Amino acid sequence: MSLNVELLEQSFEKVKPRADEFAASFYNNLFQAHPEMKPLFTKTDMKKQEKKLLSSLVLVVENLRNPEALEPVLKALGARHVGYGAIPKHYGSVVEALLVTFEQYLQQDWTTEVKKAWLDAFRAITALMLKGTGEESSPKPVQSEKKTETLAKPAILKTEIQKEYQLFQSIAEPEKKSLISVQLDGEVLKEIIQ
Repeated sequence: MSLNVELLEQSFEKVKPRADEFAASFYNNLFQAHPEMKPLFTKTDMKKQEKKLLSSLVLVVENLRNPEALEPVLKALGARHVGYGAIPKHYGSVVEALLVTFEQYLQQDWTTEVKKAWLDAFRAITALMLKGTGEESSPKPVQSEKKTETLAKPAILKTEIQKEYQLFQSIAEPEKKSLISVQLDGEVLKEIIQ
């Protein structure tokens, strides 16, 4: 399966003029549907977080035609999210809130084809981010008097991530291949993310 890059780009362009409002709405939708995720953001400057979300979406959309550059970035993003307390089951909640938010902002332009394009894209993104969590979730040794306490949470988190990762793995490989196969007139663009 390959991504409908043109449809993703066109629909994202329609959201861009209201990007700040879109990001705020996304977090409102996320916390309303999944209040259990709000504690992950208690020490977060939400205005900065909204800008990070927008930057990530722009990065992905602008590089859909350059998937070889996206793969390492998305894996690293997934690995960083482990440190934020994110676990694989959170990814579905985030995708759900993103789809709801796109629907709110695209309104009549939220067609079955657009929804499928974004769902396919988010599946591919999620697969790569989860691959990053699987590769980067090993706890690092901590030199401290409270070594057991410090390692307890990462060990539990690693176990949970591994279980969830196995559930997502059947989705991950085909989706990864679809993201990597995005091409423009048979030639993959050779730009590298600055």
